[in-house]
Amino acid sequence: MTPLRQRMLEDLQIRHDSPTTIRVYLHSVADFARHFHKPPDQLGPEPIRQYQLFLIKDKQHRSPLVFS
Repeated sequence: MTPLRQRMLEDLQIRHDSPTTIRVYLHSVADFARHFHKPPDQLGPEPIRQYQLFLIKDKQHRSPLVFS
């Protein structure tokens, strides 16, 4: 486990997040980093915004429903 991941895990435990929440958050950060092929500590606000837009577009693309 990387020091950054360990720190995030500890911070989530300090906040008393549930094990499921911790697992989902760690998985989400790993997906974010994998998307950009960089560790999360090398990514800032603009990549976060880009990833959020990617997630929105990806969900719209995968969904059979169109939301207005």
